[in-house]
Amino acid sequence: MIIIAGELRVSPDDRDPYLAGVAGVARAAREARGCHDFTQSADPIVPGRILVYERWESDDDLLAFRAAGGPGLDLPPLLSADVSRYRVSSVEAP
Repeated sequence: MIIIAGELRVSPDDRDPYLAGVAGVARAAREARGCHDFTQSADPIVPGRILVYERWESDDDLLAFRAAGGPGLDLPPLLSADVSRYRVSSVEAP
């Protein structure tokens, strides 16, 4: 299992246009083989902060989705990004 998680920062005025611009990417990812979750969402407290969460069955599935590309997106600029990939070796009940 592969988890992609972190945060993106945009100007507070750009957050909603950014999220609207990437909505199609989320739809495509969720239809892709091996994608369990894919979301970019507005932080309810910090303006301009976008939370990133993806959950993939394998590296191969993630890389196949990324390699497929898609239409070029005209998005507001990112001010910063802090996103990491995590490899999960076991899953337990909470």
